[in-house]
Amino acid sequence: MMAALLILPLAACASGTSPMQLYPLQGEIADKDPTLVIQATAKNTTSTSGDLTFRLPERGKCLGTWSSLTPRTVSNTKGLSLTWSKTGGEVGKESSTVAGVNNGEIYAVCADGTRVQGTFVIGSGTASGTGQASDTNGNVYKLLF
Repeated sequence: MMAALLILPLAACASGTSPMQLYPLQGEIADKDPTLVIQATAKNTTSTSGDLTFRLPERGKCLGTWSSLTPRTVSNTKGLSLTWSKTGGEVGKESSTVAGVNNGEIYAVCADGTRVQGTFVIGSGTASGTGQASDTNGNVYKLLF
């Protein structure tokens, strides 16, 4: 059972979809139910931006976007090779993620018009991070994924 719980997050990352949680800290939602955890889904997490979906109590479905400013390095190769196994020219392009902590943002609009906006930090090459968000109704959320 424990092995299955450890594999599930890895499978989610491999598919490019990751769970995200919003924990109400202040406002009417936190006052009503301080134990509530709002489950969100971030798609395309193998890239630098994607769709975001979740539901706020009494506000309906929220649709939006997440985006991370993840720097990448690109190197180009050109040259002539004169070995038995590789004769001729060689041209290539390689990109890789720069190690570090990167900034990101979320923005979503709910069915009733409520807007949710937040910022987070994320480690390079990971689909996990932490941040804070707020909505236009005065609610403040801790963001974890």
